[in-house]
Amino acid sequence: MPDLTAHHVGLTVSELDRAVEFYRDVLGLDVVSRFEVAGEAFSTAVDVDDAAGAFAHLDAGGVRLELVEYDPEGDATTSALNQPGACHVGFAIEDVDTVVAGLPDGVETVSEPQTTASGTRLVFLRDPDGNRIELLES
Repeated sequence: MPDLTAHHVGLTVSELDRAVEFYRDVLGLDVVSRFEVAGEAFSTAVDVDDAAGAFAHLDAGGVRLELVEYDPEGDATTSALNQPGACHVGFAIEDVDTVVAGLPDGVETVSEPQTTASGTRLVFLRDPDGNRIELLES
């Protein structure tokens, strides 16, 4: 098995521009690139007939976040975090409470910030498509 290096975390979104605005403006990530992909090889790779997608890559401090809007959009489902296949993106921050207090109106938090039994202070948000975003104190 070759040595693996993490490349990106991918999220499928319903509106790429709206998602980029959220991750850029609310969470402060830098947009690295935007591009589109289509064609037979892409369709075969993702196992979606006539797949085409618009992509944005954002720099999340050592992790690349890949946002993709498929055209046409597939069936969107939101599963519970504890279910197989569910996913979330975690970002380390210095002060959860300060960040939560400064969130723009309309940004949904799953709960108030919590301190876990391990001593980690964290909160989960939802992006505009309902994807869970974990903010935890580093």
